[in-house]
Amino acid sequence: MRYLPERPNKTASANKALVSFMNESSSNQRPEVVWHDQSVSREDRERQLAQRGCVVWFTGLSGCGKSTIANAVDRKLSELGAVTTLLDGDNIRHHLCAGPDRLTAEHGPEFAERFGLGFGAIDREENIRRIGAVAELFASTGIITLTAFVSPYARDRQRVRQLIESVGRGGDFVEVFVDTPLETCEQRDPKGLYKKARAGEIQNFTGISDPYEAPPTPEIHLHTADKSPEALADEIVNYLKQNGMLIRT
Repeated sequence: MRYLPERPNKTASANKALVSFMNESSSNQRPEVVWHDQSVSREDRERQLAQRGCVVWFTGLSGCGKSTIANAVDRKLSELGAVTTLLDGDNIRHHLCAGPDRLTAEHGPEFAERFGLGFGAIDREENIRRIGAVAELFASTGIITLTAFVSPYARDRQRVRQLIESVGRGGDFVEVFVDTPLETCEQRDPKGLYKKARAGEIQNFTGISDPYEAPPTPEIHLHTADKSPEALADEIVNYLKQNGMLIRT
């Protein structure tokens, strides 16, 4: 049985506020680039889905368990009937945020150099900017959007939070810090990346040759040492239930 939230009676004014915000935030755009309102509001979509669109942002060192836990959450939410999507860091690097080497064959070296992303500080910033924009689009249609990225810099995560909550509502961005000690991640090393980083074969590797800025006040702080991925996933699902993202039995 599905319980639908009460339909907001100020949907039109809310839509106007969104259009105004987006146009103001795009003040540096060319004059012909404007934000267009949509006939189906976010509130209408959320009412239809019986859930609240949001972004659940997993962050942590490589090998900390982000993808494993995010996939467990995705499965549990699907079993509850929720509409979700999962954006995974490795998968995104194959297309939307592909590196120059991958883009050269199809688009040529000039395109690849301009739009391909590596792992330096500026490239990481652009990687997270793109992901944040995509995540916002999903959330604005009422989808519970899970993202699993190292996202090492606090400033980049904060920018995504501001985007999600400015376009949507406070609380729409749920930061999940998967707190696993570096030593544990390095022992796991499922992809052999830490070994290569220690040998100098990989530059700008988070935790070794590039910093990770841990969230001081995440919405959810997962300590992985003494709990299984399933138990940690349950914590996140319970948080979403308690905070109104899931409006169903």
